[in-house]
Amino acid sequence: MGMATEAPLPADRAAHVSDFIAALHRMALIRADETPAIHPLTGGVSSDIVRADLAGGPVCIKRALPKLKVAADWQAPVERNRWEVEWMRTAGNIVPDAVPRIVGEDRESGMFAMAYLDEREHPVWKAQLRDGVIDPAFAAAVGNRVVRIHAATAGDERIAALFATDHIFFPIRLEPYLIATARTHPDLARRLEELARITGATKQALVHGDVSPKNILRGPHGPVFLDAECAWYGDPVFDLAFCLNHMLLKCLWRPQWSARYLACFDALADAYLWGVTWAPRTATEARAAALLPGLFLARVDGKSPAEYITEEWQRDAVRRVAKPLLLSPVSTLAEIRYRWNEETGAFPQDSQRHVSNHGGHGGKVEPR
Repeated sequence: MGMATEAPLPADRAAHVSDFIAALHRMALIRADETPAIHPLTGGVSSDIVRADLAGGPVCIKRALPKLKVAADWQAPVERNRWEVEWMRTAGNIVPDAVPRIVGEDRESGMFAMAYLDEREHPVWKAQLRDGVIDPAFAAAVGNRVVRIHAATAGDERIAALFATDHIFFPIRLEPYLIATARTHPDLARRLEELARITGATKQALVHGDVSPKNILRGPHGPVFLDAECAWYGDPVFDLAFCLNHMLLKCLWRPQWSARYLACFDALADAYLWGVTWAPRTATEARAAALLPGLFLARVDGKSPAEYITEEWQRDAVRRVAKPLLLSPVSTLAEIRYRWNEETGAFPQDSQRHVSNHGGHGGKVEPR
């Protein structure tokens, strides 16, 4: 996929390769006598991802891991790949260009194969945001595609039954983000646990669960979404808040571009909210505004800290904004944006010092 580049082979290379070749046979993607080259790819923390060079062209194969590649003990059911495939098929029926084509599935091994998208034509949005390619029009396109998927699945009993995946969404999303953060902040525990309860109990539309710039490719026909392992029929504002969170955090990664990241925040939020049809927009926005500070606090004090938030001044900035918003929630995303800008707006004036400490163009921090 465009999301990944080649990675070193694991020590148990033979067993690693044979697993993927066996799955290709079960998916009927190769002949009995065919042994394609397998190239491990970098990617997220939750899966093994490889490129297989088949006679008909390369495909990307993904296998879910039972323990995620993070410092914390973060376990997740491996059968989540089943619903990732179902999400891609469902979303592809709504917005055909929004997902890679699924070419095979092997539930026995927890693997599936999809079209390989070359990064030259499908750059990763996170890499572009890192490098200063910051386009509010593309952010609006992300919001538009996400809300189209939500609107098309809202109130659909068949989709709700297919994606009854609370047993996956809780351990992958609500527990490591909100509940784990509540343990770190006892003074906020009641509020964070309440947010987890409200989010988990809201059943409105099909949720991707990981709408992050690292999982979005900038394709020639618009955004392409990857990594729907957390697919769930639940609260659609989780996707909105989850992605907006990254627009805020990028201001701490590349402070000199804060205004442009916040323009993306505005564009994405506006495009999404204009497409809300299944509930009052004001209520939808208020729920997203309530959830968002819990999510950005989780990226410094939960189980999945943002890898580019490395300094205490960055973590303190997040806490100073998040805590009052959690204790006294606001009803609009514009108010959160304003509070964030008030706290972080001075950073660009001293951006050279911060950039030299936190990556810059010549730094050591790279996206995960």
